[in-house]
Amino acid sequence: MKLIEKEGNRLVPRDSFGFEIDPVVSFARGSIIRSSTDEARRLRHGQAVAAKRVKELGADSIGIFTGNQRDYLVKPEDLNTACEEWVGPGLVADRLTALALDHLGGGDGDSVATFNRTSAAIVSVIAALAADKPVVSIVPPGGRSHASVIRGSKLAGVKAIEIQGNAQWRVAIELNHPALVVITTVTSSLERMDDEITQDIVNHCRKSGVIVFLDEAYGARLRTVLHGGIKSLAFGADLTVTNCDKAGLPGPRAGILAGKKQLIAAAAAKGAEYGMEARAPITAGVVRSLEHYDPAHLLQEADAGQALAAGLRTLLGDCVKTSDLGPMVHEDQVLEIILKRAGISHSDNHIVPSEATAALGMILLRDYGILTVNTHGQPGARVSLRLKPASNAIDRVGGSEAIMKAVDASLDKVAALIGDKDAMAQLILGESV
Repeated sequence: MKLIEKEGNRLVPRDSFGFEIDPVVSFARGSIIRSSTDEARRLRHGQAVAAKRVKELGADSIGIFTGNQRDYLVKPEDLNTACEEWVGPGLVADRLTALALDHLGGGDGDSVATFNRTSAAIVSVIAALAADKPVVSIVPPGGRSHASVIRGSKLAGVKAIEIQGNAQWRVAIELNHPALVVITTVTSSLERMDDEITQDIVNHCRKSGVIVFLDEAYGARLRTVLHGGIKSLAFGADLTVTNCDKAGLPGPRAGILAGKKQLIAAAAAKGAEYGMEARAPITAGVVRSLEHYDPAHLLQEADAGQALAAGLRTLLGDCVKTSDLGPMVHEDQVLEIILKRAGISHSDNHIVPSEATAALGMILLRDYGILTVNTHGQPGARVSLRLKPASNAIDRVGGSEAIMKAVDASLDKVAALIGDKDAMAQLILGESV
């Protein structure tokens, strides 16, 4: 999907439509979604659309297809104890540490810190530990680093060097002399690194005295439950982070960072400086989430996702790819389908793929209650169409067949609007640009 063109002394990545790709987020900006600010406007509008539907039809009228459960399982007795800001963190500290280290494979000499998002933990680790040297980010073949790795490196004033796990990662480490290597075991699009490669990288870093940090937002459970992999810290990594509301953990949204005590202390301090630490009520929710964790829930999500992928492939063809948790259609392919239905040529089109999938997501949410990352993703999130059903999501929107009909009809509705920029802006942002 990506082309590289040379313009003077600059290499310019472009998508299959010729739009220039923003290297930080790996998709093209357009005239409606021009920046992270516009992505935030899209998110706020998506939240308003969801709220309107709930007010009119009730909470059960929306199914979550982002892969994020985001429950908050605290008990009434937690409100004046674990959730209390002054003494709550101390009350739950031992329980949090025991649960998180068991979940992530830690042991003696390890500790735990919680952050308001996984991205916050990643930024804090980079800021605390990059030591004014380039950060080498190693990703699965075909994948990319989370935007927080790029943005965290920029905030730390260092360069981020991304390389895939089947490429010359040893050379990248030896040439750049990093203090910190970040390994993404499973990306947000669910590309997965082989455990053998991860282990080789960890071993190399340990011998070289380089701090190795695993981004296991999905991988901590997806690798272990669905693919029989080992727990995160059992690789011998110095640090790992996972997300509290992805791949079988029920929520709330939070980042759980675990690893060597002195490194956790440094990252936690940096997070507190930035205001990105998890406060007591979130930490209490993390404890309850870990207590409720059941791998069977992830297996159920995976089975539901596979069924959706089969149905969507029947509808749209080979452009539908199947991940462990459900179907994915690249944003370029989504725009291609819409333009074909609209009878608009590439040369007459001025909408970038990320805007096409945002519009599709808004209609899926507004008209059918299907909530995706295309309306509710944070700035920098992937913009492909992905359907990763959380608990009860499929039943809430009428079943798999109803979802296929909704996708088909929504593509037609976007096709009817795509030639009208103002209408597209109103749909995506709720206002003109």
